[in-house]
Amino acid sequence: MTPAEDEPEQKRGPFASGTLHLCRLGRVAYADAREAMAAYTSARDDQAADEVWLVEHPPVFTLGLNASREHVLVMGDDIPVVDTDRGGQVTYHGPGQLVLYPLLALRRYALGARSLVTLLEQSVISVLRPFGIEAAADPAAPGVYVQGRKIASIGLRIRRGCSYHGIALNVNGDLSPFQRINPCGYRGLEVTRMIDEGAPATLTVAQMGDRLSAELLRRLAYNAASPLRYVECAPTRALRAHEDSPA
Repeated sequence: MTPAEDEPEQKRGPFASGTLHLCRLGRVAYADAREAMAAYTSARDDQAADEVWLVEHPPVFTLGLNASREHVLVMGDDIPVVDTDRGGQVTYHGPGQLVLYPLLALRRYALGARSLVTLLEQSVISVLRPFGIEAAADPAAPGVYVQGRKIASIGLRIRRGCSYHGIALNVNGDLSPFQRINPCGYRGLEVTRMIDEGAPATLTVAQMGDRLSAELLRRLAYNAASPLRYVECAPTRALRAHEDSPA
């Protein structure tokens, strides 16, 4: 999926706070996460900390800004179809899939939309390797693939130089809903998950959240203009705090 971008990338600038919040939010309805991300991004200023959210969603099909409903092949009351403001076409989110949302001021890391996509792809590729899963990115079709089978999808929005939405990694969830869509707008695209590519069946989404967030934070710290530290966001804070001004 291609990013939806309101503004070009900016030159690197320093952190106001030097702090990144890591928020493990658990199971969250997609619409709630979408609205909270957009509200946080709209309200944030130069003092706002960047955040990385780790979530799972109940079953949902999401349509990007450029999506055609023709790519939803089988509609049903069991899985809602939700319009959203990220780039790209249609995808599926559900239990057993890790979703990581980076809410970042890109100038702090000298990143633009394309380089953020690459950073997310390479982070996933790195955390798959210890499981014996050799994955790769495709410049013509953003995401992460294992011998042509898609294991992670990316959809981003850049607004006021800040990112939201993110990357979804299939860990151990039911893949059958992908048969009801053309994933990311590609007819016949095969989708896979970690436990089908050699990862242990006991692997959990929470474990992969720990691994992927650590790898992403390592890469962000390397790029950052100022020293970067991160703090855990209390789970009880959930999404309610993002209805207010950023802290």
